[in-house]
Amino acid sequence: MSPVLSPYLMFSGRCDEAIEFYQQAIGAHLEMVMRFSESPDPVPDGMLQPGFEDKVMHASLSVLGNRMMLSDGCDDKATFGGFSLSLSVDSAEQATSLFHALAVGGQVFMPIGKTFFSPCYGMLTDKFGVSWMVMVPGESPDGPAGS
Repeated sequence: MSPVLSPYLMFSGRCDEAIEFYQQAIGAHLEMVMRFSESPDPVPDGMLQPGFEDKVMHASLSVLGNRMMLSDGCDDKATFGGFSLSLSVDSAEQATSLFHALAVGGQVFMPIGKTFFSPCYGMLTDKFGVSWMVMVPGESPDGPAGS
C-alpha cells in the first residue's frame, strides 16, 4: 500500500450536522460511522465530556474520490485553524457550484474568480470553521498542473 494522507477533522459535537452538510454541499458519500456508545472497547472513564456518549467517535466520507475522516472529538472545545482543505476540480462551473455550496452559513475570504495561477479560485471558511480553497488547477510552464 502507498502512503495516504487524509484529513481527520474534529467537529466538537457537530459531526452529524457536518456529515449532512458535506453530503448536500459537495456530494460526499458516507462510508461508515461509529458512535462512542458502539465502541467494541469501553471508553475510558473521564475521557468524554458528559453528553458525548452517543456522539460520533469515527466517520469516513468519500469526497470526490478522496477520504475525509471526521469525529465529534471528546468535547466541544476543538477549533479549526492553521490549515485549509484544497479542493481541485476540472471545470469552473463545478468549482463555482461547490464554492457557493460550501459558503452557505460560512464566510467568503476571496470570492471565486480568475487569478494569475488558476482560471477559477476562491477561499472561504464553512459554517463549521473549516477553511477551504476551491480551484481549477492552472497551466504551469511545464504543462497542466498535476501532470
